[in-house]
Amino acid sequence: MMMGIPIIILFPILLILTSREQWYPQFFVVARFWAKIVLFGSGFVPRLKKEAKVDAHKSYMFVANHTSMADIMLMLYCVKNPFVFVGKKELAKIPIFGFFYKRTCILVDRNSQKSRKEVFDRAQARLHDGTSICIFPEGGVPEDESIMLDDFKDGAFRLAIDHQIPIVPLTFLDNKKRFSYTFFSGSPGKMRAFVHKEISTEGLTQEHKKGLNINTHKVILDKLQSDQL
Repeated sequence: MMMGIPIIILFPILLILTSREQWYPQFFVVARFWAKIVLFGSGFVPRLKKEAKVDAHKSYMFVANHTSMADIMLMLYCVKNPFVFVGKKELAKIPIFGFFYKRTCILVDRNSQKSRKEVFDRAQARLHDGTSICIFPEGGVPEDESIMLDDFKDGAFRLAIDHQIPIVPLTFLDNKKRFSYTFFSGSPGKMRAFVHKEISTEGLTQEHKKGLNINTHKVILDKLQSDQL
């Protein structure tokens, strides 16, 4: 409900701003406003800490752990650099939200080699425009909620190396307990997010992809584990 009502109210503006790719930065400003309405309107209070500043004039690959539908809104809240989500095409089926999701995000069918090639081409075009990319590298929310952080898929790291853009990991510490995918679970309260130092991909080749994957995974997992102590 909280996701849909603001979209309905903002529908004319969103429709205009998604009609041309060059208007995406303006759409992104409205999307961040929408995210704040949804988070605060749902009783969630974001708390953001940064290990280092993010350059407003650079393109990045933003990655984070994925445990909740609120991850999308919290990512929009945390990051001011205009970015495009690379996500599952299934989310385009969500009423109202899905309409704009498929107009603004890069959708991927993980079972299709052609789809993966199209993702690369669209990501390249966006990066040339100065837009960053955001991927949840677990590839979905683990069905087993006892899993703190699932293995990462390689797509985010392949793209980051190909385009020589730094990776910025984010750790979302409270989203699972605040708003998980389990019905009738969760509660209002703080939603803490931590922005880690960027990880450079300068000079790396695809031979370094797996090491980059493991290193990024460790950064986020270490933060999640330290929060449990």
